Amino acid sequence: MKEFNWPVRVYYEDTDSGGVVYYANYLKFMERARTEWLRHFGLEQDVLRDQFGIIFAVRKVQIDYILPAIFNDELIVTAGVNKKGKASINFTQTITRNNELLSTAEIKIACLDAASFKPVSMPKQILENLSGD
Repeated sequence: MKEFNWPVRVYYEDTDSGGVVYYANYLKFMERARTEWLRHFGLEQDVLRDQFGIIFAVRKVQIDYILPAIFNDELIVTAGVNKKGKASINFTQTITRNNELLSTAEIKIACLDAASFKPVSMPKQILENLSGD
């Protein structure tokens, strides 16, 4: 599948006292990119919950921090699907600054029943939608 890119600006609130992005905020940037990736396909997370009774939740994360992002940086966060199952999606994500790699991650997202939080298959309509790129 084609890689999706999402621009992010580092704000003061994203940094620690030294002006370096706090490590957990890289995950927030990646979450935003995956949400925008869904929107790219015309899917909103609240609609998935309300109409289909499903939610997506992070199941597993493996992240490498290579170089720090700092206050006021303009970053590109990518989201690329490397495996899609019936009840999960595996993403490879990166964060770069001017084509310089800052962070990489492998993130597994599980499709869960919104009421029971148990794994369920994605509705066929959703799977077809996500294959449209």
